[in-house]
Amino acid sequence: MSFEKFLFYVFAAFLVLAAVMVITRKNPVHSALFLVLAFFNSAGLWMLAEAEFLAIALVLVYVGAVMVLFLFVVMMLDVDVEAAKRGLTRYAPLGIGLALVMAIELINVIWLRKAVEDDVVGFAATPEGYNNTKALGSVLYTEHVYAFEIAAVILLLAIIAAITLTMRKRPGLKVQNIAKQVAVRAKDRIRVVKMDAEKKQ
Repeated sequence: MSFEKFLFYVFAAFLVLAAVMVITRKNPVHSALFLVLAFFNSAGLWMLAEAEFLAIALVLVYVGAVMVLFLFVVMMLDVDVEAAKRGLTRYAPLGIGLALVMAIELINVIWLRKAVEDDVVGFAATPEGYNNTKALGSVLYTEHVYAFEIAAVILLLAIIAAITLTMRKRPGLKVQNIAKQVAVRAKDRIRVVKMDAEKKQ
């Protein structure tokens, strides 16, 4: 077994373990942290597949920004753990069914790839000095520029929705009223007290 294949199995095993921990942990913060671990292992798999741009984008965007947003939302919302448990048991059959469908599809893809590899040599070798990041950027900003912009708008909407969820009214929440702050007058806030000057003894 080559070292590259050994690394693949290590990253894949930790990825599956982290994914299982994400859906089985009772604490949502722990689930989010295990999701970060899953992202790191996915980035490792992409590095092995020579997709360096996707790997670093996964770490920077998802781990560095999206997961921080998730953690803030989870910690600022009042998550009902009991309701989450009831929802997990309620939708468990549907989730297991979807997981089985995905597993069957992956097995079919692997078998199909083996059948194709028996007939075809494989992908064409990349030329000398090939840069997949440059190739991805040239395709992303020419052929798929509209899809890229739509994805950016969807992410912006997700940020706005997260802020809206954290700003909802609940008991004890202190909010800022800009109109009252602008309309306040100095004499309503400051009381000037006149005192006689002290004389030196």
